[in-house]
Amino acid sequence: MVALASGASRLVGLERGVVGGMRAIGRYEEQANVPRIGASSYLNTAPLIWSFVHGARAGAVQLTTDAAPARCADLLARGAVEAALMPVIEYQRLPEVVLVSDACVGARTEVRSVVLVTRCATLREVRTIALDESSRTSAALVQIIFREFLGREPRTEATQPDVHAMLSEHDGALIIGDPAMTFARAGLYVHDLARLWREHTGLGFVFALWMAHEHAASSVRAVDFAAARDEGLAHTEEIIAQYEAELGLPRAELRTYLHDNLCFELNAEMRAGLELYFQLAHKHGLAPAARTLQWLT
Repeated sequence: MVALASGASRLVGLERGVVGGMRAIGRYEEQANVPRIGASSYLNTAPLIWSFVHGARAGAVQLTTDAAPARCADLLARGAVEAALMPVIEYQRLPEVVLVSDACVGARTEVRSVVLVTRCATLREVRTIALDESSRTSAALVQIIFREFLGREPRTEATQPDVHAMLSEHDGALIIGDPAMTFARAGLYVHDLARLWREHTGLGFVFALWMAHEHAASSVRAVDFAAARDEGLAHTEEIIAQYEAELGLPRAELRTYLHDNLCFELNAEMRAGLELYFQLAHKHGLAPAARTLQWLT
């Protein structure tokens, strides 16, 4: 999440932000005594933040968006926001955070926007992987898949998310978000990480959840993130219209992505997948703990 991505700019009715900077949504900058929240500007988060920009909760929060989910974690860690839509791995790395809602970004079978791209026909041929530096949950998931399920440990390196540049020096490239849906695929093998997880575990996968600092309970408790999600999902046609030109993908494909590929509720199956992910991340040294889910009270 570095600057406001143009898709997010359409969502909030603003121009693209300054490259390299991070800015709050302009209309909220003058408001005081409202919670500050952060979220990625990818299409997969749009239903979760639409209400805060265009819907019933416009003005209820000060929203900061960015194109890289990892920087949402940084915002929360340094106290720049009270709540953020966080890569789930950060729940185990930041012990002072709690979960605030069952609204999430996940996938039951195939996510489409988190992929490992290779020039090798099989994953067992992969020796080195370039990891999209904007990712943390997905970077850990790649390592879990190789270590736990394939019995291999390719060398990994965090890089800028340019799939063809990544593959010029590595056997595989992890790409997330909108770029994972739009790159040229000719001559490449594309492995959907949610599908790989499902094949090996039989469970869905959760990529991001709303989290908050424990000390921010009083201000964050008033924000109904689940209702915001429900309102956003009721307006997906408007969201699709805003992202269609940005991504250059057909409306029907974007509709399938939002309604069929993605899951926005942490139900029992998704929670089981999340808890298993935490256990395996801890087992393989990718998280310092595997603490149980704690909710804002």
